[in-house]
Amino acid sequence: MPETDLASLYIKTGSKNIPTVLLLTDTQIPDEHFLVPVSDLLASGQLPDLFSDEELGQILAAVKSEVRGLGLLDSRENCWSFFIDRVHRQLKVVLCFSPVGSRLRVRARRFPTLFSCTTIDWFHEWPPAALQSVSRRFLQEMDGIEPHIQESISRFMAYAHTSVNQASEKYRRNEKRYNYTTPKSFLQQITLYRNLLGKKREELACQMERVVNGLQKLQTTASQVDNLKAKLSSQEVELNLKNRDAEALIGKIGCQTEIASSKRQIVDEEERKVTAMQAEVSLKRKDCEADLAKAEPSLEAATAALDTLNKVNLTELKSFPNPPAAVSNVVGAVMVLLAPPGRVPRDRSWKAARVFMGKADDFLQALMGYDKEHIPEACLKVVKEEYLSKPEFHPDLVRTKSFAAAGLCAWTINIVRYYEVYCEVAPKRQALSQANSELDVATGKLTTIRKKLLDLDANLRSLTARFEKASAEKLHCQEEVRRSSRAIELANRLVQGLQSENARWTKAVEQFEAQQKTLCGDVLLSSAFVSYLGYFTRPYRQELLQNSWIPFLTSLKDPIPLTDGLDPILILMDDATMAAWSSEGLPSDRMSLENAAILANCERWPLMIDPQQQGIKWVRNWSGPDLRVVQLGQKGYLDTIEQALATGAKVLIENLGEMIDPILDPLLARNTIKKGRYIRFAGKECEYNRGFRLLLHTKLAAPHYSPELQAHVTLVNLTVTQAGLEDQLLRKVVAQERPDLEMQKWAVTMQQNHFKIQLKQLEDELLTRISAAEGSFLDDTALVEKLEDTKQTVTKIEHKVAEAKENETEINATRELYRPAAERASLLFFIIKSLHCINPMYQFSLKTFNGVFLKAIEQAERAEEVAERVVNLTEAITYSVFLYTSRGLFERDKLTFLSHMTFQILLKSGSIDAQMLDFLLSFPVESSSTSPVNFLSPQAWGSIKTIASLDEFRGLDRDVEGSAKPWRKLVDSEWPEKERFPHDWKTKTRVQKLIILRALRPDRMTYALRNFVEESLGSRYVNAPLTEFEKSFEETSPACPVLFILSPGVNPLKDVETLGQKMGYTIDHGRLHSLSLGQGQEEIAGRILESASRDGHWVILQNIHLVPHWLSTLEELLEKTGEGSHPDYRVFISAEPAGTPEEHIIPQGILENAIKITNEPPSGLQANLHAALCSFSQETLEMCSREREFSGILFSLCFFHACVTERRKFGPLGWNHAYPFSTGDLTISANVLCNCLEVNSKVPWEDLHYLFGEIMYGGHITDDWDRRLCHTYLQEYMQPSMFEGELSLCPGFLAPPNLDYSDYHNYVDKHLPAENPTLYSLHWNAETEFLTSTSNALFRTLKELQPGDRALGDTAGQSEDDKVKSILDDILEKLPEEFNMLEIMAKSTEESPYVSVCLQECEQMNLLIGEISRSLRELDMGLKGQLTVSPKMEALQLPLCCNNVPESWTKLAYPSTSTLAQWFKDLLSRCQELDIWTQDLTLPPVVWLSGFFNPQSFLTAVMQSIARKNAWPLETVRLTVDVTKKFKDDYGHPPREGAYIHGLYMEGARWDMQNAMVTDALPKELAPQMPVLYLRAALCDQPDSGNTYECPLYKTKLRGPTYVWTFPLRTRDPSSKWILAGAALLLSV
Repeated sequence: MPETDLASLYIKTGSKNIPTVLLLTDTQIPDEHFLVPVSDLLASGQLPDLFSDEELGQILAAVKSEVRGLGLLDSRENCWSFFIDRVHRQLKVVLCFSPVGSRLRVRARRFPTLFSCTTIDWFHEWPPAALQSVSRRFLQEMDGIEPHIQESISRFMAYAHTSVNQASEKYRRNEKRYNYTTPKSFLQQITLYRNLLGKKREELACQMERVVNGLQKLQTTASQVDNLKAKLSSQEVELNLKNRDAEALIGKIGCQTEIASSKRQIVDEEERKVTAMQAEVSLKRKDCEADLAKAEPSLEAATAALDTLNKVNLTELKSFPNPPAAVSNVVGAVMVLLAPPGRVPRDRSWKAARVFMGKADDFLQALMGYDKEHIPEACLKVVKEEYLSKPEFHPDLVRTKSFAAAGLCAWTINIVRYYEVYCEVAPKRQALSQANSELDVATGKLTTIRKKLLDLDANLRSLTARFEKASAEKLHCQEEVRRSSRAIELANRLVQGLQSENARWTKAVEQFEAQQKTLCGDVLLSSAFVSYLGYFTRPYRQELLQNSWIPFLTSLKDPIPLTDGLDPILILMDDATMAAWSSEGLPSDRMSLENAAILANCERWPLMIDPQQQGIKWVRNWSGPDLRVVQLGQKGYLDTIEQALATGAKVLIENLGEMIDPILDPLLARNTIKKGRYIRFAGKECEYNRGFRLLLHTKLAAPHYSPELQAHVTLVNLTVTQAGLEDQLLRKVVAQERPDLEMQKWAVTMQQNHFKIQLKQLEDELLTRISAAEGSFLDDTALVEKLEDTKQTVTKIEHKVAEAKENETEINATRELYRPAAERASLLFFIIKSLHCINPMYQFSLKTFNGVFLKAIEQAERAEEVAERVVNLTEAITYSVFLYTSRGLFERDKLTFLSHMTFQILLKSGSIDAQMLDFLLSFPVESSSTSPVNFLSPQAWGSIKTIASLDEFRGLDRDVEGSAKPWRKLVDSEWPEKERFPHDWKTKTRVQKLIILRALRPDRMTYALRNFVEESLGSRYVNAPLTEFEKSFEETSPACPVLFILSPGVNPLKDVETLGQKMGYTIDHGRLHSLSLGQGQEEIAGRILESASRDGHWVILQNIHLVPHWLSTLEELLEKTGEGSHPDYRVFISAEPAGTPEEHIIPQGILENAIKITNEPPSGLQANLHAALCSFSQETLEMCSREREFSGILFSLCFFHACVTERRKFGPLGWNHAYPFSTGDLTISANVLCNCLEVNSKVPWEDLHYLFGEIMYGGHITDDWDRRLCHTYLQEYMQPSMFEGELSLCPGFLAPPNLDYSDYHNYVDKHLPAENPTLYSLHWNAETEFLTSTSNALFRTLKELQPGDRALGDTAGQSEDDKVKSILDDILEKLPEEFNMLEIMAKSTEESPYVSVCLQECEQMNLLIGEISRSLRELDMGLKGQLTVSPKMEALQLPLCCNNVPESWTKLAYPSTSTLAQWFKDLLSRCQELDIWTQDLTLPPVVWLSGFFNPQSFLTAVMQSIARKNAWPLETVRLTVDVTKKFKDDYGHPPREGAYIHGLYMEGARWDMQNAMVTDALPKELAPQMPVLYLRAALCDQPDSGNTYECPLYKTKLRGPTYVWTFPLRTRDPSSKWILAGAALLLSV
């Protein structure tokens, strides 16, 4: 909480003494740091640094007077204490926290004062009695409900609420979806019932009133016909009189019209003349004006020339004594132009010119006032001939002599030009003046004639008005007659039509009356449906509605009237509304209609769960253009909501997450103020319009919203259903195959929707008009006609509906031919949609799926017949979806997906039995203690016995036992999945054969499933080629990035760089941007994405999983840059998958929209060997001068690399630790090999073994036993015999001779045996356990993926707490007491090494038992509420519930791979063994070595005991092992020297008791038990006799850190065989 808010609260309560409540809810605490000051407030009230020094001084000053008033010293300390005490009294803190989830528990531990300093008031779920009481109280305030019915309604409301709670728990457990009901939900149900009941009552009453009024008025229609006939007779007489008067007026009007017409012709003629004259005058005027415009430039130039003259330059001109000729000529020309009219001066000398110019001012004035329009002809002629014709008479030339003379020259030239143009225009101006005079005369004549015409028109209008009045009266009479006749006709027709209408409306009234009786129950069920079922899927809705609520209503003591077969949708909506929804794009499936009805009628704001983004499209169309769409955090979204609140608009907030901004809380809760006229929103009071409606939307598929939020909203699950998607895909496939047919279907559907809406509108309009009609029914002719039109329209529509249904039947019959393809596609989408249960990275959107679907249709093989084409379509869709999905799956999950797809396809087609499949996947078998046949383990025999209890397998156990030979052959076969079953069992179905095979050979089930898929779908699904990246790139777009799911040792981005190099997108060219995230590169990445989207570049973002906080921003950036970007823009992303689903962080939007591609290292020895060879080339083979040796050793090195890399898949049996061997190790080793061969004349085998085994590959190895394995491989694969063609790298595969590079690849393909453990020198059993665990995990996953209506059955079982409590009590009951160490120690007078070991083991066991007892008792108290549940308790509770051993126990215990039940059983056995030993501290006859915490201590004790007896130094002693031929029960006392031990098992080999040596294991005998071993000590210098294998001893199958000792065991074979086979002794299996 902001400290500023707390400071203001302190001042308000402490200084101003105002009582205040601080109320904090979960939604108001977005960050747990907000609780830190609240915790301090509750603890002491003292918040450090809450006030500044200035604020603190003001506070103390404010309370000083009150402190003094109490008689205290107003010191700083007293004032502050007074202030804090008052805050404690006046400030009340109320915290409202939800107990859902772990948040409350975590807060209790982080902030203890929140609970230790508060009074806890836990609001429990309302019991049924409280629910009934509350609902009864509200029902009593509602009118129209009988008292005995009120009690039943309140009981049903309480029952509906509690039943939804139970269904929600099933929903959470089965579907992992969280639906909560709260008291507010219950109150909202009551409110909805009240409002909906009132609304439906009003609608029903209105409908009844209209229909009843219509019936009453229709019944009086027949009696009005006679009155209409009498009225018609009088109207006909009046009409005749009106006709005669009108005819008389027509004659007068005719005469006047002829006179006016003749005058009008004269006027029209005169008007035409005047118009022609006006046009002529206008033309002449334009001509004159155009000519004058030509002269304007000359005049302006002359004027401009004069402007250059002034007294100074003129005086200067006069002062010339003897000017140049050009100047004299200019002045002479001016003298001619200015001469008196017509008299050209003879003396135009310079002297005469100086006299002529006289005074400069007068001369300049004469020039300016010159009459330019009247130049004498004589003067003009002289000027033009004598002056202007001379070339030197030009202003530019004259200006060089005199500036004033140049001005006079320009004036003279332009004055003459102007005059010449003016003379040309003068005749035209004269003609224009004459034309204007003639026009004035004609216009006057026209005015006189018009005046006379106006007088004639006035007289004519008067006559016409009289005629019009008479005509109107005549027409009125005619209309009255026609109307009466029409009314009589309509009445007669109406009377005949009333019979059918009367029957229909009478039946409607009966239905309304029946509906009135059942309205309470119908609305009750519908309101519960709307209030509670929006988030549930279809099966859960059906279960609650049909199997829970309706039976409860009918079983009540006072049953509530209810319509038989009630459909809540028909109560909530009518057919016309649903037709309108369909036209707006709502899918036609049942789930969509229910969701739309809930959304339109819910009392709370609807929150739509819409992962496929289909519902939002319909909502936009349904809401219309006025809908305002915003997103949280969008710029200005609060202003948009505020405006909508004031105007009553509809707002859609889309793409919500699980956490919603607390700023919306008042809006979600509708916390209005000031009598509902305002609401406090965004920190201010906003006007609240009752018409405002809020819609909320999320793309999350299964969001977990808090109960507080769900109390304010109605969750509506708009997730597409399989049936709904099937219809959509059918439309798409038909539109592709038969677009004409789909257009017809669409047109028919829209037509039918239009008909429904039109019929509803006509019916409503008709009833409204009938109800509103007053007086005589037949007076409203329009109403009668409307009724008849309605009947005709109804008849036409019904006829069209019948035709449309026939057409639709034909269309549907053709469309249904394509349904198998749509059905398959819909099934496939839901199959791949469920893959996220395997790995959260496997997310697929419907949008991208549609793209794959349409592309598959285009690529499907064409066919003439529709049936064959549909088969091709179905197969193409299946294979395309398989390829699209597989490229984004890890290898380990591809068979799971393929098997799941195959099973679901076969289930859909009815080819396999669902019960058999369920049995195969769940395999609920019981183990047996013994087996009557030696080729089956007790576990396998128990499986056979369980299977034989089914009818389909009756007698299987007897047949296996009685006919053991053929069954043994099947069990012992290397490929049992390909063998024929014995006897009649070969006729069983394929699934039944899989069930039998799983019982006999569970290790071969992966191969059996591959064969099953191949037989069902085809070989191309099993042997599908890898999709080349270039082909995957073709599917990309700016909005569809590529997501590489990373695997260790693989760099998929090389494919991008290679393709970019080919297409011109490289880093060097600046068109490829590669960025590795995780080092503060987020902002740079954002800028690169935005610029690349504009410029059309490629962007590589590596390791996006390293920036989890930025991933939501990346999702928004990808969506933003993908729209409207450059078409060449592409984004490539890489990310590592999370280790667990809880750690998954990649947003769903990125995963769904991206093309996911997994790149994994090759699988299998052959693929790895090819990959190793691909690291080199022919040039590599030729780079060494000793080509033969280099090529041979290099091939062996590649085989070694492939072997050690792929051996990792066998787990600890392969390597004690997994090492990151890479191609880099191989290539470096090849270079080292080349160098060694070049500098040595002979092959340095030992050097190479050391370099490769200790440095190149050995540098990764940390375990000594793994290092021994690596050396052994090198010694086996690299030896001189390889050049002689005698070295077998593995059974059946000789080292190749010297070949070319490509021939090596061919040699591998031709000679390398099929994949099996012997290729790695392991026993066939090596993959048995690996394959068995893989198969079991695969079947568990397949079982989890199976769809089904799990809501129909009650799978509640125990709660988690109850289950843990049961396990806890069982363990505590069986847990033995701790050993009494003092009592045990008192039994021995001498502490021998064996006694020391016994005491140490007892002490360790006491620690473990003590921890188990303490932790379980503490957890028990926590479950009972006696202690606060701590993190340690939680860490203990989860593994107990999952049958795992808690970590706090394993820290004090021994290594183990067992489940909790097996581990505890083993613990009891260990305690029993120790109890026997501690009776007298005598060494048991045979010691159970596996039962020790520290078996090394006992083995050391054996050596110590013998060393003491023989006085040998301990460091000179070693342990010897003799394997006996007896077992534990064959010994009755310990040996005189050393010890007997048992409890050991051998893995990777077995002990041959007859020959007393290590030998090959028997098939399917994974870890045979060892006989008793006799341990003794001997001196180190005494060697063992014979060939021995230094066999490591481990505590568990995990090997590695569980190493105990090394036992030398006799063997006839080289020890390298057992080293490569991974032979080892184990203390537990």
